Amino acid sequence: MEKPDLAVARNYLESGQYCWNSGMFMFKASRVLAEMKRFVPEIVAACQRAVAGGRHDLDFFRLDVSAFEQCPADSIDYAIMEKTNKGVMVPFEAGWNDLGSWEALWNVGDKDAQQNVLIGDVITHDVKGSYLRSDSRLIAAVGLENHIIVETADSVLICPRHRAQEVKYVVDYLKSEERQEALTHRTEYRPWGSCEILVSADRFQVNRLTVRPGEKLSLQKHFHRAEHWVLLAGEARVIKDDEVFLLAENQSVYFPPDTCHRLENKGDGPLEVIEIQTGKIISDSDIERLEDAYGR
Repeated sequence: MEKPDLAVARNYLESGQYCWNSGMFMFKASRVLAEMKRFVPEIVAACQRAVAGGRHDLDFFRLDVSAFEQCPADSIDYAIMEKTNKGVMVPFEAGWNDLGSWEALWNVGDKDAQQNVLIGDVITHDVKGSYLRSDSRLIAAVGLENHIIVETADSVLICPRHRAQEVKYVVDYLKSEERQEALTHRTEYRPWGSCEILVSADRFQVNRLTVRPGEKLSLQKHFHRAEHWVLLAGEARVIKDDEVFLLAENQSVYFPPDTCHRLENKGDGPLEVIEIQTGKIISDSDIERLEDAYGR
């Protein structure tokens, strides 16, 4: 029974005849597919269409988006386990905790004398029973009890511990407003490494590029923005229109709009670059790839 109401849950506990489902399943692929075809054939059909229309992309296989969007959303509990007669439950005491909430992280975290879990750059005064986590800057908290504060580079969450599950309403709102925070992380992983957005504003953006050894960006140009690269670590091979040259640490290069350019890591370690983009349009739509090793 997935998520019984309070009265039913109490009856289950008082009877002593029920166990808590940890959500761990073991089965043959052939058996679970057979049960899916029996109980939710529309899900199977949508997934088959998504695979049939998919494509290989480097190390990834990309499902056909339009086909997969037609797949009904359901949990394995509702779709199969509440209906099948092929399932067996095995009692297992393993101290399992899937750490599926901020409250769970507080429960298992190392606590100070005031029962606080403090991670990162955190200062407290008269704070008790709280979970405070800082990823990128100082958190200073005063006079709190049983609260959660989580700071990341792009957002901050503050809520009472007992209401932490309600963060889903915030996520739903972000999605409904098509906010970028619900769609992408500030660090995006690319075939050649990663791109972390440091600052983003009207008409400019600052990124930190990390290029793995032996990898290179596509040969590209932009029509509405200029780019300025400053090398922090490593040695880069740079293409700028008809020029090819090496760039060392603390050196920089500027690419006006409509300039063909490429960055390549010829060294043994990661290449670290600060990329400053300026112009009317700062988006991936303003990229013309002339050559790409990754087939994009």
